[in-house]
Amino acid sequence: MTSIRFQALPTETVEALRAGAPDANGQPCERMLSPGGAMPCRHCLGFIAAGEEMLVLAHRPFPSPQPYAETGPIFLHAGPCPRYAAEEALPPMLESPDYIVRGYGPDDRIVYGTGAVTPTGQIAARAQDLLARPDIAYVHVRSARNNCYQCRIERG
Repeated sequence: MTSIRFQALPTETVEALRAGAPDANGQPCERMLSPGGAMPCRHCLGFIAAGEEMLVLAHRPFPSPQPYAETGPIFLHAGPCPRYAAEEALPPMLESPDYIVRGYGPDDRIVYGTGAVTPTGQIAARAQDLLARPDIAYVHVRSARNNCYQCRIERG
């Protein structure tokens, strides 16, 4: 069985965005108050509570632009929060009934045939199966409804 790690955005990246670095579209992050509910922070992998200040920004979870480098909106706590540390456990923000789980190759491109809407309780097993393949470098968890990036899964 392949061991896995759920990966949040790196602290250095998040701190730069909080300090005013531009998002993936070259624009400043938007600041707003969270309405609460499903506003997941991609750094602590928890939820941003109602009334807390948050950043809304375009994120591209790939090292460089290319045709398969999807860019989309994400949320971050505007203030400090600890980076998700329980990497072997399903992050608390993953509470929808299902998510898209999809494999990417070492060239950062989608490996066709790997994407599947997966019940939340089966995400870890699906990622283990994908990461057992030599052509899969890492896995993304994305919203099954909006395709928003949630987190990355790597070999443990």
